[in-house]
Amino acid sequence: MRHHAPPARPPLPSVSPGAAPPPRPAWNTNRNLVVTHPLLALLESCASFPRFLQLHALLTVSGLAAGRFPASRLLAFCALSTPPRVGHAAAILARAPAPGPNAYMLATMMRAFLRARLPRRALALFRRVVRDALPADARTLVFALKAAAEHGPSSACGEGVPCVALKWGFVGRSVLVGNALVHFYADHGSLARARRVFDEMSERDVVSWTTMVDGYARRGMADDAWRVFCRMVVAGGQHPNEVTLVAALSAIGQMGLLALGRRVHRYVADGGVGGSVSLANALIDMFGKFGCVPSAREVFDGMAVKDVYSWTTMVNVYAKCGYLESAAQLFEDMPRRNAVSWSCMIAAYSQANQPEEAVRLFKKMIEENVEPINATLVSVLPACAQLGCLDLGRWIYDNYIVSGKAVLTVNLGNAFIDMYAKCGDLDAASRLFAEMGERNVVSWNSIVMAHAVHGQSEQVLHLFEQLKGTGIVPDEITFLGLLSACSHSGLVSEGKRYFKEMKMGYQIEPKAEHYACMIDLLGKSGLLEEALEVAKGMPMEAGEAGWGALLNACRVHGNVEIGEFAADKLVKLDPVDSGIYVLMCQIYASKSKWDQVKMLRMLMRDKGVKKNPGCSSIEVDGKFHEFLAADVSHVHSEVIYAALKNIYYHLKLEGYVPLT
Repeated sequence: MRHHAPPARPPLPSVSPGAAPPPRPAWNTNRNLVVTHPLLALLESCASFPRFLQLHALLTVSGLAAGRFPASRLLAFCALSTPPRVGHAAAILARAPAPGPNAYMLATMMRAFLRARLPRRALALFRRVVRDALPADARTLVFALKAAAEHGPSSACGEGVPCVALKWGFVGRSVLVGNALVHFYADHGSLARARRVFDEMSERDVVSWTTMVDGYARRGMADDAWRVFCRMVVAGGQHPNEVTLVAALSAIGQMGLLALGRRVHRYVADGGVGGSVSLANALIDMFGKFGCVPSAREVFDGMAVKDVYSWTTMVNVYAKCGYLESAAQLFEDMPRRNAVSWSCMIAAYSQANQPEEAVRLFKKMIEENVEPINATLVSVLPACAQLGCLDLGRWIYDNYIVSGKAVLTVNLGNAFIDMYAKCGDLDAASRLFAEMGERNVVSWNSIVMAHAVHGQSEQVLHLFEQLKGTGIVPDEITFLGLLSACSHSGLVSEGKRYFKEMKMGYQIEPKAEHYACMIDLLGKSGLLEEALEVAKGMPMEAGEAGWGALLNACRVHGNVEIGEFAADKLVKLDPVDSGIYVLMCQIYASKSKWDQVKMLRMLMRDKGVKKNPGCSSIEVDGKFHEFLAADVSHVHSEVIYAALKNIYYHLKLEGYVPLT
């Protein structure tokens, strides 16, 4: 009978007593640890999981793995290597020598769970530390606070960890724990608690101050952020680092103090702090908020290394400051683009009233297999609304919301409601509004305006009564929708009541648009003198909307005197607006004042005022076709006009008489 020897393991390198220790791998952060045993020394320099398994086997066979220190080092490798070997680490922890794992081992395992995004399991280990009254150190509490923040600070576990930190007295004697607790509270909006812990800290470092400055800045409390920053530099005796300055620049941008921003820029340029990509990006963004495009470009051009956010920020600066061509050129020059870059450029076109370009870029983004994010959809949907691209809007909803690729947030839901309403699908807008689990005042305004534009005044009034029962406070846009609905349906008493309620009940000062709605409401109802008094009594100039509404009402009711007064006001605002002359001609014609009609037409000719031709557009198979009045430029003009002639013929057969 022949015996076969087992395959030999690859030899492990030996460690000579006089040899220099090998470099420490990334997982081994303990620089002060001195190990003399050869196997443990090999473990300290191990950087490969297969090699680790060999060492683990040898330590187990030799009996060393049963010791607390070797077990803790085995656990550290699994917890801190990349990626963390959570399963193997948990097995080592379960076999910890009696009387069980100590607080250090549990803290190491908590760190492994955090790196693997398992905060609930990390919190379970912390409860074990508390239950067994183990002598935990500051690291354990820091890991527990991080786990609580990720798991949910409002949960029972999340609220319990800060209480334990305070009870154990770590806040007063550990900067590490104090910083973690300040960050925990600041990151979740409890800035009063964060400040209380910060003020009670006997010792603070640059992280402590930076956390407070950043917390205030991110919550829009720029003045408080700047005060803490100044106190840090003057009274705290701390030099700001790059992260501090990024937070300070955010506060400066919110406060609108360009001089302070330039001082920070000079401080960075003079070497007061090491430059970084993040800090340069913050400077570009800050200068962009102030409209200082040359300064932003100077920072951008001076960057030795640029990331995709640097390019995107500069594109956004150009777009926000009205340099759309420069933004588009820089976007094309970008070496790499992500979804945020595309979203930024799509939003730029949409906000610059170039919906065709926004839709074109969105389609190109899809063709290049870049997955849109919520910001992309929020930006392209208004462009769809402007163009009437209902088919594209429906495709976006089906492909991203129904399929689950995108989350229907409140902002995205509002954008869909607005798109559906402006494209004429009021049923879809109402259905989506009813299905939304969370709504804000913009959601209500969107659906109110949708019904108002479609003349469904009763539904608008019903929605407003519902809104008042939700606890959401209506704003000026809400009342604009209400007044518009009343104007559409001639609800004079209701319009007057809402106009009064707006001022007296909600302390919202009416703007020119609200007065224009009231003028339109009164004028359409024949109350022209009252409408004129409203226009004259406005605290601001009535403007084209107000006087235009009054002039149109005069056309409807044939009032020459008030019409002439309104037309005179409009001509002063825009002397070449052909609509003013056309409306007055219609008013004179309704009273058979043909001499005045002739005089106006001559005046238009002398001033070079030409009537703007009517324009309409239609989407067919994703392409838009525009038509002007009497337009014959379309390639299918002959077929189109033949079809129109046929329609007119059949209308006449049905008894239709055109209004002349």
